[in-house]
Amino acid sequence: MLRIFSLASSGRSLSGTTMLPHFRNTDSGLLRGLPGTGLPFGVPGIAGTSACLPGTPAESYGESVSSSIPQEATAAEPVAATAAIQVEGAYKVFGRKQREVVKRLKAGVHRDEMRDLGTAAVIDASFTVQQGEIFVVMGLSGSGKSTLIRMLNGLNPTTEGSIKVFGTEIVGRNAAELRELRRDRMSMVFQHFALLPHRSVLDNVAYGLELQGVPLAERQERAHAWLERVGLGGWDESMPGELSGGMQQRVGIARALAADTNILLMDEAFSALDPLIRREMQEQLVELQQELGKTIVFITHDLNEAMFLGDRIAVMRDGRIVQVGTPNDILTDPANDYVAQFVQDVDRARVLTAGDVMEPPHAVVPASAGPRTALRMMRDLQTSACFVTTGNRKLLGVVRDKDMLRVVREGGTDLRAKLRPTPSIVTKDQLISDLFELAVESPLPVAVVDDEDRLIGAVPRVTLLAALTDLPAVTTEIPVIEPTPDVPADMITATLASVGAEGSGGAAADGTSEEKEVQR
Repeated sequence: MLRIFSLASSGRSLSGTTMLPHFRNTDSGLLRGLPGTGLPFGVPGIAGTSACLPGTPAESYGESVSSSIPQEATAAEPVAATAAIQVEGAYKVFGRKQREVVKRLKAGVHRDEMRDLGTAAVIDASFTVQQGEIFVVMGLSGSGKSTLIRMLNGLNPTTEGSIKVFGTEIVGRNAAELRELRRDRMSMVFQHFALLPHRSVLDNVAYGLELQGVPLAERQERAHAWLERVGLGGWDESMPGELSGGMQQRVGIARALAADTNILLMDEAFSALDPLIRREMQEQLVELQQELGKTIVFITHDLNEAMFLGDRIAVMRDGRIVQVGTPNDILTDPANDYVAQFVQDVDRARVLTAGDVMEPPHAVVPASAGPRTALRMMRDLQTSACFVTTGNRKLLGVVRDKDMLRVVREGGTDLRAKLRPTPSIVTKDQLISDLFELAVESPLPVAVVDDEDRLIGAVPRVTLLAALTDLPAVTTEIPVIEPTPDVPADMITATLASVGAEGSGGAAADGTSEEKEVQR
């Protein structure tokens, strides 16, 4: 959920029907969007051709892409309503007696007991990748994750099961049909770049377009545009050997983006990079995905990388998928001891968000209720301040007990005269690592608001501390109202009683109307 630089916002929230954006180059009239890597059959890592033709209108994109795939892919429903990838009961066995191994696996035999018959690399894998999401497959070496990603585009033939790409079954397709799939719909970026050492950076990026038959001037223009997009403007004529590892990986990604495929498969694409360069590449990938609406399947053995990149994560062990869920699901509700051990060293503060740990705000009073109700609430909750909202919960600010005591003694009926700005406000997508400083400086729990500035929750200090451990994020026995009262409860009670008794009805009437408002 994209992180503090707004990547965790709506762009990362999936409904399964995300429409894919398009971008038009007004200079050349070329449609650009849904970038990816085309992989001609037998040429690993090389960007191929695109099904988007120059000048194709955005509204007909789904039809133009499906032209090279059997028509059943899109005849039943629009591409936007179909999962990008759907895998059901997929097996991959290497060896002499593959069908026999699958049969015994279904009967409950462990794969290690059948090594003389074959090696079961992927066992009964089932999952769905929605359009526009980053789906991360995570596991240790030998878990089957790299085999699985190669099954998705047919580089590894599936022994048994179903794999559909935008509704089209790819298991059992012939070589020509798989070439079209890898060229037009699904492409791949490998760990070791696969750049052509005798070609310039620009020619490497344009190579897939060259295979497609795009004219020289046009493919160079498109390649140059993607080099600029990935931060390599000015390196067009350099050779790959003159670039650092991170820059070479950018060339590989630019080549992928230039091909304009719907789905991008990335097999440990950043694992060979230095930590700082790797983090920079991760951030750039997330930014590009949010901007372009790509569907990405990313393979990694690095849990922190998976947590940072993934909208959802599949954890693999010994060829099987043991859990699929959001980073928060994986971290807070592991399916078994293996997953729990896998995530025990994760920096939870950089995964969990305010929305994950927030609690219902208790110290809240409507602005129309008046100072007596606000003072009474702060006395009962033993807090020195409370949030003030409108009738529809829009956050206006906070009031303090000392200020309300003064207003009541002066016979005032409008608490807004003493309204103060809310000390700390965040959205639900903000990482809790950014909340600690705010929580220390605020007399109230950190306020969580939605896109319309409505108060939807609060994050107390105790909840932040609990979120860093395996304790439940929601506290029950420890109250969420934190600041201790500045005014003794006895003094507040005495003031409310004396002012109510002495007033000719104005203050008392105000108190009655306040109570009715709060009850409503």
